[in-house]
Amino acid sequence: MTASRIRAALGGALILSMTAVGLLPATASATTSVTASAHAPSAVPTDKGAVRGAVSRGVERFLGIPYAAAPTGALRWQPPRPAVRWTGVREATAFGNPCPVLPSGNGPRSETEDCLDINVWRPAGVRAGARLPVHVFIHGGGLTNGSGAQNDESKLVRETGVIGVSLNYRLGVFGFLGLPALTEEGGESGNYGFMDQQAALRWVQRNIAAFGGNPAAVTIDGESAGGWSVCGHLVSPGSRGLFARAVIQSGSCPSEPQARAEAAGTAFARAAGCDGPDQAAVLGCLRSAPAGSLLDASRTFSAAFVDGTPTFPVNVREAVDSGRFARVPLVVGANRDEGRTFAQGYIGAGKDAYLAFVQGFAGDRADEVLAHYPWPGTSDAYTAAYLVGAIMTDSGLIGGIGGCGQRSLVRTFERYTPTYSYEFDHRTGPGLTQIPGYVWGAGHAAELAYIWPSFDNGTPIAPLFDAAERRLAREMTQYWGAFTKTGRPAVARQSAWPGYRSGTGLTLSLRAGGRSVLIDDAQVSAEHQCSFWDGMTVAQSS
Repeated sequence: MTASRIRAALGGALILSMTAVGLLPATASATTSVTASAHAPSAVPTDKGAVRGAVSRGVERFLGIPYAAAPTGALRWQPPRPAVRWTGVREATAFGNPCPVLPSGNGPRSETEDCLDINVWRPAGVRAGARLPVHVFIHGGGLTNGSGAQNDESKLVRETGVIGVSLNYRLGVFGFLGLPALTEEGGESGNYGFMDQQAALRWVQRNIAAFGGNPAAVTIDGESAGGWSVCGHLVSPGSRGLFARAVIQSGSCPSEPQARAEAAGTAFARAAGCDGPDQAAVLGCLRSAPAGSLLDASRTFSAAFVDGTPTFPVNVREAVDSGRFARVPLVVGANRDEGRTFAQGYIGAGKDAYLAFVQGFAGDRADEVLAHYPWPGTSDAYTAAYLVGAIMTDSGLIGGIGGCGQRSLVRTFERYTPTYSYEFDHRTGPGLTQIPGYVWGAGHAAELAYIWPSFDNGTPIAPLFDAAERRLAREMTQYWGAFTKTGRPAVARQSAWPGYRSGTGLTLSLRAGGRSVLIDDAQVSAEHQCSFWDGMTVAQSS
């Protein structure tokens, strides 16, 4: 099955669902903001100038620090260049601009290309030389939206004593445009947003000691497209030595060849009104176009990492499968019901729509899929969404995220490096938004608010937690902090979390109310019907 066939099969219902959770653009959204108190910590020197942040509830924040120059004009679709030095002390009390994005649940529209900023959180009173471990979070959003402002690291820093970092990187066509003229110009094209992440990690290496961090004890963590990014850093030669541990949350390891990226980029250029046989003229047209017009032309643009390039010499998943990656300690996990977040567009759909979905992606094997996921004798307005969501989860249909794809990825990593596996299994939480009657389960991105209360998808999530969920939030934060500190998610008086081992393959099932428990590989396989899906080839949609 081709990816285009799957997209056609999924149709408008999935597009609406992915829009709602910020994986595709939308027309309305809510902003994410953090207000810092007026109390200012001491200025901190960086390699481009000093910064002064603010302190609140025991955490000092230094926000909106440029780590690279604004990629505008001739620097649009170039590797990131050094930030401009400033004089005096720069106020760092507010997040910088989000990179250019269409509006979505992950934030409002932005047309500002001066956006390559990094944010640092530290326990109040910490000074240079403390050498605290560092947690760097890379946001999700399908490589097309989101920002470093969504994941305020204050809770992790306050409760575990680590240094926290988040960052912006170029998104959509600004970060991942492949084009023949760009390939000729730079030797590759399409990986600019990933190069931004590498530049931010190099900034951490140069500067984090001044904030009290240890550049030799950096953990990189990412969710969804951020998880794709973490896998990319494990593989990319340019990321070696920039981190010591890694966490992949609801991610996978996708990439595409340069030729495919260039074909998609050429189609985008045509849609943007920059067409013709002269590739240099096409590139000049795109570089001179207003950011807003490029955004408007990019509504169907699908971003991806580009392999066969200096950034990714081989396909990312193939590199992982053959052990050609940085063998650092890993936490790799996903949510029990990833697909329910993507399938909400099927709410209200009936049996015919469900059958069409299955036929569209499974083709001549549709009857086999239906035998495993049959339409029940009694149904309601949510039946189609739940069935579609289960198939999306178990098969890894959406970018290889969750289910049997997740199980395969963990088993592969474990062959080469210490790996800790989790499944976020709390299935009665508030979900990303309130849809009366719909049970989100442990859907995609449902775990984020437990560690980062600032994360929402347009409506608050963490304020809706009950006592059992608040306990889960504390426990997850402690696990993530322990791994950042030691490379092992071991926490006293919490459920044991041993490394994944071939054979039994123990995974920590994260559950509310102190009920987290170890489950073995056989249980994970049965939950997601992997004996069926492992024998079926499914082209992933991203």
